Amino acid sequence: MYGTTVSERTGVWAYAQYNNDTLPDTSAIYEKISIKMPSDAKKKQQQKKKEAAKARQTGRKPLGTKSEDGSADKEQSPTLDSFELNGYEENGEDISQEEALCRKLESDAKLNAEARACTGSLAVHPRSRDIKIDMLSISFHGHELLQDTVVELNCGRRYGLLGLNGSGKSTLLSVLGNREVPIPEHIDIFHLTREMPASDKSALKCVMEVDEERTRLERLAEILVACEDEESQEQLMDIYERLDDISADTAEMRAAWILHGLGFTKEMQNQKTKDFSGGWRMRIALARALYVTPHLLLLDEPTNHLDLDACVWLEEELKTYKRILVIISHSQDFLNGICTNIIHLDKKRLKYYTNYIARFGHGSAKLARQAQSKEKTLAKMVAQGLTEKVSSDKTVHFYFPSCGTIPPPVIMVQNVSFRYTDTTPWIYKNLEFGIDLDTRLALVGPNGAGKSTLLKLLYGELIPTEGMIRKNSHLRFARYHQHLHELLDLDLSPLEYMMHSFPDIKEKEEMRKIIGRYGLTGRQQCNPALSPQVCPIRQLSDGQRCRVVFAYLAWQTPHLLLLDEPTNHLDMETIDALAEAINEFDGGMVLVSHDFRLISQVAEQIWVCENGMVTKWNGDILSYKEHLKSKILKDKSKQDRKPGK
Repeated sequence: MYGTTVSERTGVWAYAQYNNDTLPDTSAIYEKISIKMPSDAKKKQQQKKKEAAKARQTGRKPLGTKSEDGSADKEQSPTLDSFELNGYEENGEDISQEEALCRKLESDAKLNAEARACTGSLAVHPRSRDIKIDMLSISFHGHELLQDTVVELNCGRRYGLLGLNGSGKSTLLSVLGNREVPIPEHIDIFHLTREMPASDKSALKCVMEVDEERTRLERLAEILVACEDEESQEQLMDIYERLDDISADTAEMRAAWILHGLGFTKEMQNQKTKDFSGGWRMRIALARALYVTPHLLLLDEPTNHLDLDACVWLEEELKTYKRILVIISHSQDFLNGICTNIIHLDKKRLKYYTNYIARFGHGSAKLARQAQSKEKTLAKMVAQGLTEKVSSDKTVHFYFPSCGTIPPPVIMVQNVSFRYTDTTPWIYKNLEFGIDLDTRLALVGPNGAGKSTLLKLLYGELIPTEGMIRKNSHLRFARYHQHLHELLDLDLSPLEYMMHSFPDIKEKEEMRKIIGRYGLTGRQQCNPALSPQVCPIRQLSDGQRCRVVFAYLAWQTPHLLLLDEPTNHLDMETIDALAEAINEFDGGMVLVSHDFRLISQVAEQIWVCENGMVTKWNGDILSYKEHLKSKILKDKSKQDRKPGK
């Protein structure tokens, strides 16, 4: 395993850094430190331990950020940029921080379920392979998300669920996954909400262990044999096909193929699950879902914990899913390659479209002409009063304030080599490059190649094992990573959080305008307390919390943006706004992302991190995707030619 690992549960990510000092203290808030390279790395490690110990003794406190020259800014709210891991104890039980956070998230999920109220009625034959729920209404903390709408999911269809952040997409999946509405018992559901539990079983064993599923399918087949209606016979044939898929003859080969596609080497496949981070155990859970092929598969941002290679593989795998797939994703490119239908959650209703490309403007010229023709017809109908006027979604505008100029070179990487310990492999060897304020760079490459590690080296969280990284003494960073939104104080509102973080801004109305730039706007007419600006952050969706983080980072007026998976949890409109803000930003940017579309919008150069080197890709990101796809198809062809396949 590499030094940095990730964990996800119910769409929330946990962070852990394994540097031999394990077991973090979640009661402490970890200080954001701008690090200058000491002569002895051990001194730095000891100092961080002292600071973490002090934080545990003093409890939570505001944190000061520092620029590269070491000057402290004003008090700011906590961010998770660098910390050591310490012990955590719960009810006398010594557990890891990952497990502690997972238990907390499970508790939060139960509280969220209790805060939901759902009504709806089944509107199909009890033996149908389709799902239809009429008059569906869902409320959360008294706020109505869906009102008297219809959920209609047909077997053989792959649905992309779209909607603005906070509109209720993840809540809808939770309602279906928990069977909070009437769904026939013969329809098995897999809702990917948590990683595979840590145990002594290998990753391969966990994926293959489907005895319970096989027994359930065999029992259901016995019941259906006695039924002569068409629906039952169709379902029976489908069950026989699934039993063939998980038969003992091909089980290991198929499980190994799925794990390989998700980034597991042969050695990792035989590794104990307890030795993996939560992020890798999440991949094991995803592999199990693909292996079992449930009748209803619910995936909420499945690419959040995958690299570009695994994203391309998953797209190829899901595009032929034969049963019912409902997927939430911020990636237009990913959805476009998979979905047969789109469900748009808008104005508390679900609207269904059979053509994703034409409806959401991402496709061929022929489809674009068809869409324009339909728009003209609709405009005439509106003018004649034959239909209600279409209102567009709220527009989001991100903004990075002008950072001014600093003389080059901004960052110089000189003969840098890095590995986490003396016994682990080299991540990089002899890197040489520079970064300036006009840099627009995307880092790509397989998982574990060191993309996030390189960002940490540039930021100063990690120190080169050999060589040196020189930085301009006035350089200010804004480093986004996918764990930052976890550090927000959930009891504060976004307005309170930002007022605390930037005490120079005295007027609430001024801060309201600043937050409003990032999509947290307006008041709910029925209940002003439900406005995203003033309600507790714990009631916001993950996407809305990420917007708070972007507002916080932008108002530090950085010279250089270091963005590690910035699109996780954001809706498509917000991603477009982020891309536009980056293009208008007068500083530099280094990006790590699995979103091909964002990379195509903002990156001028693409560097491939692989085999301890960083090399420039001679082409655009779409040509790189085609390169990955050809590799996957070649691997699949080899797999199909193996004996017994």
